[in-house]
Amino acid sequence: MKKLGFGFMRLPRLDDQSINMDLVKQMVDAFMKQGFTYFDTAYKYCGGLSEPALREALIDRYPRESYILTTKLSNEFMKSKEEQEQVFEDQMQRLGVDYFDYYLLHNQGAVNYKVSQELDSFAFVLKKKAEGKIKHIGISFHDKADLLEEILTARPEIEVVQLQINYLDWENESIQSRKCWEVARKHGKPVIVMEPIKGGSLVNIPEQAEALLKSYAPEASNASWALRFAASHEGVIMVLSGMNSMEQLKDNMDTMKELVPFTEQEFKITEEAAKIIQENMTIPCTGCGYCTVQCPKKNSDSGIFFSFSARIYDNADCVLL
Repeated sequence: MKKLGFGFMRLPRLDDQSINMDLVKQMVDAFMKQGFTYFDTAYKYCGGLSEPALREALIDRYPRESYILTTKLSNEFMKSKEEQEQVFEDQMQRLGVDYFDYYLLHNQGAVNYKVSQELDSFAFVLKKKAEGKIKHIGISFHDKADLLEEILTARPEIEVVQLQINYLDWENESIQSRKCWEVARKHGKPVIVMEPIKGGSLVNIPEQAEALLKSYAPEASNASWALRFAASHEGVIMVLSGMNSMEQLKDNMDTMKELVPFTEQEFKITEEAAKIIQENMTIPCTGCGYCTVQCPKKNSDSGIFFSFSARIYDNADCVLL
């Protein structure tokens, strides 16, 4: 299985902000034609439009056995076990399938893991697996390595872990990419990588960092460095990319269709590039929009933070950063 996954989180938009389905279908067709088959979505991606878009672009147009489908249970705002059943059935109807290849408990961190315990979410997904509606269960995780250790120790039924891994966050003490990866490897869990390009931040990097990469591989794109870094670690079975243009798709497919693992020298180069980028970055934003959901100031535009993620930006209203 080729390691590039199509993340349906940052889809191309039209001027009215609706999803550009014509372009999405073209991208899905190009992706499938090149032998890439993994698609990742979630109940709340694109304001709830991601799953229906994936159905229209992929599921209604290709045989079920020709692709691998992952979605997630976003339970952070749920108050009862019954809501899980309702959302799960809604997802099956929205996507038009009778099983999911991978089904993840979404964004399991200190807050959401408590919700999962209160709602008995792990028992819920195990029940769905026993019913044949889920092939593999897992978690997506945004938190510290100690908590991941706690979860994987308590929940050996977890089959796969989705982690934020990129060369900028590898040694970051807030995100702990390396430490979380090490915990997953300790427990023998395959890793799916999210945010390998950090929401595009590792494409538009400071000139000094870009010059460093170009000095070693003049023809390689900045994105290709980020994808290969993520894919070159032991236990990584898939690297997701939220592509929203044919140019991005082609570059990523060219990088991943015959993956060349990193050399030791390349690891050292990205370590130096990360230092340069960190010196120029104030807000480490990926543009995912999660902060807007919980923002007490009701700020609905995460793009503000993303636009200034590599610049000095004083946002007195944001209390989450």
